[in-house]
Amino acid sequence: MTAAASLKSWYWVHKWSSLVCTLFLLVICITGLPLVFHEELEHLLDDGKPYAVVAEGAPRASLDSIVQNARQQYPGEVTQYVYMDDHEPLVYVGMSASYASDPKQHHYMRFDAHTGALLQDGDTVAQEQFTFMGLMLALHVDMFAGLPGQLFLGVMGLLFVIAIVSGVVLYGPFMKKLSFGTVRKQRSTRLKWLDLHNLLGAVTLVWAMVVGVTGVINELARPLYSLWQATEVAELIASYRNDAPPLRHTSVDAAVTTAAGAVPANEVVSISYPGNLYATSHHYVIWTKGATPLTSHLFTPVLVDAGTGAVTAVAHPPWYLNLLELSRPLHFGDYGGMPLKVIWALLDLLTIVVLASGLYLWIARRKANNARIERMASEFSASPNPAGY
Repeated sequence: MTAAASLKSWYWVHKWSSLVCTLFLLVICITGLPLVFHEELEHLLDDGKPYAVVAEGAPRASLDSIVQNARQQYPGEVTQYVYMDDHEPLVYVGMSASYASDPKQHHYMRFDAHTGALLQDGDTVAQEQFTFMGLMLALHVDMFAGLPGQLFLGVMGLLFVIAIVSGVVLYGPFMKKLSFGTVRKQRSTRLKWLDLHNLLGAVTLVWAMVVGVTGVINELARPLYSLWQATEVAELIASYRNDAPPLRHTSVDAAVTTAAGAVPANEVVSISYPGNLYATSHHYVIWTKGATPLTSHLFTPVLVDAGTGAVTAVAHPPWYLNLLELSRPLHFGDYGGMPLKVIWALLDLLTIVVLASGLYLWIARRKANNARIERMASEFSASPNPAGY
């Protein structure tokens, strides 16, 4: 293949991979802006009661008492999960009508971790989607289409990565006669936007590649966890296959203490109850995370027998789940505090300009080509001897 033919092929790949994904990537980038600051915005929009201010080191309420309080509010429902907030003394209890109910019908209650007081009786997951932050998250993750939407956006993210790679290949040959960063302001509007598109594409190249790749990985979260449960977790609990689930569950506080002892370098962050989508019918799955800046993004679940309270296994996640967990902070830029969040937001804005300018360049080129064809047709029809004789 000649250099010219190769360049033409890369141009075709860049054009169509960009065109197919641009509108969806614009939605993802626009909704990603508030998600970068989700903690700050959620705190600003929060209408729940404040938690009690206590002395440092004050004891926390038992999880058993908090869960019992939640069950008293909804005596006909089952407990799905308990989640401890990383940054504030808050405990969330998720409940639903049954373990077989649609996850969108789960609802949560928020409790003060020290006093055990109910601070907010939250909406269902489906209702939460229609809050501002819920709407942004749903559009960003699956566009209200569940797993099919996640997989579709994963494909769009993959096309975005292909567009970036093909753009890098094209950048050198197309810009070799110009100094880096040149914007030909005296030329046509289309050429000015082409130069700006190329410049901003180069500036955001590494960031866009990181966010694009990690976005694709994140969209695979549900099938990856399902694969792990169906293979490695299934092997760990194979001995329970023919046993009936326990009628009474052991204390959740005792289960947490046992799990913490099994992984002493980690801290407990959440509990999936037996029967939950991310647990088994026989076990609490106690989710723990590391205490260092790196390992704090890696989760190690501990399976605790819900009948006896003994540890069945420490389910060390496979490499693909560790890769998934490490990709999340890279995707949202939430591992370096506010300065990094601001940088992420600025790069997101620049990427929006790159995407929008690419769409404009395609439309402008089509208009220019159509105008050229119409002009040639007009000149041909106006010729006194159009057939050449």
